[in-house]
Amino acid sequence: MSSAGGPLSGLKVIEFAGIGPGPHVAMLLADLGAEVVKIERPGAAVTNPVVERARHRVAVDLKTEQGKAFCLDAAGRADVLIEGFRPGVMERLGLGPDELLAANPALVYARMTGWGQDGPLAQAAGHDINYIAITGALSAVGTAGGTAVPPQNLVGDFGGGSMYCAFGILAALYERERSGKGQVVDAAIVDGATSLMSFFFGVRDRPFITTERGKGMLGGAAHFYRCFECADGKEVSVGAIEPQFYAELLAKSGAPANLAQGQMDPANWDDYTEKMAALFKTKPQAEWTAILEGTDACFAPVLDVDEARDHPHMKARSAYVEHDGMWHTAPAPRFSRTPGTVRSSTQDGADVVAAWKKG
Repeated sequence: MSSAGGPLSGLKVIEFAGIGPGPHVAMLLADLGAEVVKIERPGAAVTNPVVERARHRVAVDLKTEQGKAFCLDAAGRADVLIEGFRPGVMERLGLGPDELLAANPALVYARMTGWGQDGPLAQAAGHDINYIAITGALSAVGTAGGTAVPPQNLVGDFGGGSMYCAFGILAALYERERSGKGQVVDAAIVDGATSLMSFFFGVRDRPFITTERGKGMLGGAAHFYRCFECADGKEVSVGAIEPQFYAELLAKSGAPANLAQGQMDPANWDDYTEKMAALFKTKPQAEWTAILEGTDACFAPVLDVDEARDHPHMKARSAYVEHDGMWHTAPAPRFSRTPGTVRSSTQDGADVVAAWKKG
């Protein structure tokens, strides 16, 4: 497997095997053409063939002198290193940023953690739910009167974690073009999730945009921005905020005429929600989709992942790719001249590193 022709073609990346956002960062870079060598424990198996695609795998025992020597050599040839261990682990292995940047001053050393490299919690165990809990993000998700609901691990691991780490890596590479020097990227999920909350910090004085659970226009309290159950038990989503889109929703759906008045008055929302809920219960999801999809009513059916793959819009955009007998998510974002590609992983990591020229 050679490096693909994506916009990151020629970029040499070392990935130390981990879980959660770290592998996702490497997938994002590999999809866009980077040559990623994944250093993993002897006997390790692929646990997620979608996220772990497009890797040059190599088994290395980091506790041996031979294993350490391989990693030092690989880092000396690489552009980027990604690791997701607790703070201090790489230093104890003799592979910390001080050692590796001394040997390769142009290296971008990306550290992907939940709590960050410092602070009172830096050495504590944690997972996505904990990281977004202390940022205020988790508190905002759920129904009024109920407990907070974790949004899978999308907001923390991937939204606040891998996406910000990848962004940091590319920013550091851009800066390196001017300085010729690499640097450490401290990508903490708590930092990324906090950044994702920026919008809400900027509108805290607005009465109907709030992070109070189950309340506010974006939190599920508004009848024009929420999901409704249909006659067949499936759901649909509406997001008709603007007056013209709200008018389209009412007209196309056949909603009661009195809903046209007082859209933005929170005092009406409970009553209007009951009326809209009763309306959507009169038809199955497919009928509502036929009536509202593609209009300015700001509508979409709520689909599971298999249904999403078969949706005409997602098919038209080739959002899913069949590769090696299974379905993969397509590389994102898209590029006009240098598109990304889905590729298989191989076990030729040592050979790939040997072929890299020293920086």
